Amino acid sequence: MILLSDLFAANEATWPAGHRHGVGGFTVREGGGGGRRVSCATCDGDWTEDHLDRAEAAMAGLGQPPQFMIRPGDERLDAGLAQRGYRVVDPTVIYAAPIPAFEPAPDPMTAFPHWPPLAITRTLWAGAGIGPARLAVMHRAPAPRAAVLGRSGDRPAGVAFVAVHDTTAMLHALVVPEPMRRAGVGGTLLRRAAVWAGENGALALAVAVTEANAPARALYSSLGMKAVGQYCYRVK
Repeated sequence: MILLSDLFAANEATWPAGHRHGVGGFTVREGGGGGRRVSCATCDGDWTEDHLDRAEAAMAGLGQPPQFMIRPGDERLDAGLAQRGYRVVDPTVIYAAPIPAFEPAPDPMTAFPHWPPLAITRTLWAGAGIGPARLAVMHRAPAPRAAVLGRSGDRPAGVAFVAVHDTTAMLHALVVPEPMRRAGVGGTLLRRAAVWAGENGALALAVAVTEANAPARALYSSLGMKAVGQYCYRVK
C-alpha cells in the first residue's frame, strides 16, 4: 500500500527547497525562484495566530509572496487563511502506481535516463519555462536522480526528471513539445522512468499534477496510476 505520508515526503525530498526555516508552528521554504512548491510554508502541527504572522513576515523577508500549502488535515489553517483573505490556487492531485504497473518496459532506444542533463534536455525544458532556477532544484535533489530524454524517430521528443526517496520515486518536469504530443511520448517517458526507478530501489512511481491539467491526468490514468492524494495552495 502506498501511504500518503510517504508521497508527501518523497515530493519534498525529490524537489527540495534551497533552505527550510522553522517559524513557530510552520516550515518556511526558500525557493530561489524554483516555483511555488519550494517557496511555500507548511504547517508542522499546533500553531497560533502569532506563528502565522511570523511565517508571513519570514516569507516577505525572503522576497517571496506569502503562500501556504494546504494538505489533508490542514482544515483549521485553510479556514484561518481564508479569513485573512487568502485565495485557493493550483489544486493538485497526486497520482501513483506500483512499479510493475508500468510494464512492459519501452524500447531503450525510445527513452534513456542520464545525469547530468544533456544540452538538448536543458533546451527542451527551457522551451517550457523550466530554466536555471528549476534546474537548481533538480541538482539539489539527492541521488538517485535522472533526467529521462525521449526520442521519436531521430528527433528528441520529450523529457522528465525523476528521483527516488526511500522506496518512492517522484516524476517532475514532464515536458512533451506540442508537435510531439498524442504520439505516446509521455507514456514512454513514464514507463522508462519507472524502469529506472525500480532499478534504483523504488517500489512505486508518483507524480503531482494540477486538477486543471486534464490531458496529463488522462495520461496518468491510462497507465494505471490512481489519484491517491491532493493538496492546494493559499495565496494572499
